[in-house]
Amino acid sequence: MTAAETRLIRETGLAARVAAIVEPALEGLGFDLVRIKISGQNGCTVQIMAERPDGTMGVDDCERVSKTISPLLDVEDPISGEYHLEVSSPGIDRPLVRQRDFARWVGHEMKVEMATPAAGRKRFRGWIERVDADSVAVRLIDGKPEDDPVVALPLADIGEARLMMTDALIREALSRDKAARKARGESEEPAQEGEDADGAPEPTRPRRGPNRFKRRT
Repeated sequence: MTAAETRLIRETGLAARVAAIVEPALEGLGFDLVRIKISGQNGCTVQIMAERPDGTMGVDDCERVSKTISPLLDVEDPISGEYHLEVSSPGIDRPLVRQRDFARWVGHEMKVEMATPAAGRKRFRGWIERVDADSVAVRLIDGKPEDDPVVALPLADIGEARLMMTDALIREALSRDKAARKARGESEEPAQEGEDADGAPEPTRPRRGPNRFKRRT
């Protein structure tokens, strides 16, 4: 795996344990893990966000991932008690977790929270100017007149980053998704009701531990 494909932003605690279980399986299927998030939604929800290397994630992809990782989570049983398993695409206003994510969306707006302060602050918002091996240059939206308009943020020190939803981002994301699907010979139709903007549903399933499974009605 190259540096551009390595996740820079990783989970901690219980989410890290879930990631260790599912990430190898995702890679075996040809998908990349974007994020694991465990929340108190619906009692307890385990969200697994994944995508193809080209950035797409369709309905069939979500179902395939869910069917593969569900038995693994049943066997390993990392979470005690009932929880909902949710598999989805990153969406348009996606988290940026790899160097290639920043490079892929140069010119678009993002917000960043640093794990370690840079230029005297931890929060930044601006347009991705350029990306190199160690940092991402951001043209600030909220900079003061006396500040340098472009700041270089060390990739290794970023705690969280995500794209901001704009009309330009929506147009570009949908155009890229359509082109990627066409290249694979898949339908170019937009998402239907009940799917997200990338055409990927977010199936939620209550689980009660090893080998116990029921669908939410």
